[in-house]
Amino acid sequence: MDFAIIAAGEGSRLAKSGYPYPKPLARLQGVPLLDRLTAIFTKYSANSVNIIINQESDMLKEHLDSLSSTFPLRLIIKSTESSLHSFHELLKGIPKVQELCVTTVDTIFREEEFDSYLKYFQRHTTLDALMGVTPFVEDESPLYVKVDTDGNVTAFEDKNTNGAEILVSGGIYALRKKALDCVEKAINSNIVRMRNYQRSLLEENLEVKAFTFEKIIDIDHLTDLTSAEKWLSEMNVSQ
Repeated sequence: MDFAIIAAGEGSRLAKSGYPYPKPLARLQGVPLLDRLTAIFTKYSANSVNIIINQESDMLKEHLDSLSSTFPLRLIIKSTESSLHSFHELLKGIPKVQELCVTTVDTIFREEEFDSYLKYFQRHTTLDALMGVTPFVEDESPLYVKVDTDGNVTAFEDKNTNGAEILVSGGIYALRKKALDCVEKAINSNIVRMRNYQRSLLEENLEVKAFTFEKIIDIDHLTDLTSAEKWLSEMNVSQ
């Protein structure tokens, strides 16, 4: 299986707080976010770990150059207009990819849950896409995910219409060939947001399911780093 990390954003909200590192290098328990994801992915005998960063990320490029001596990394340096365009550029560098797990660089999750997520995807070979979702909502503009009783995704919505049962996208996507082909279709249709790409999967009648994580934290602000640090520390104590 191949893995990919979208790390081409500017991280402007974190920078405004005075944080000294670009978001991909933000420290969580002393480890940069990018290093944490890369280490997790390589545990699964990854064919490749593909990373895209923007052209203004000199500090990040230097870090990745040193990291590549430890992990099998493929680096793309390109500034893009959206995360979906970054994803599109990543796919160009992965020839004949059949299965891909892609995340945003600031996605924090429990490794045990991620392991269960990947195993679920590998067992269910007819799935075109498995979306990591969570009932934990802290994002400023969450994408709500509607599912049926069998876990099939029936809608991606900007507002919650499920009432008390809330699930939101966590920025973790396991995708097979049909879903990956939809990225090119989305770009050609002038779709510029990942959430609209996800909607296009349903419009193509692909088999899309949701896998629920107890919590996924998205790092946008310094307070998010603090919350994630506390959460992971509490888990380590309880284990």
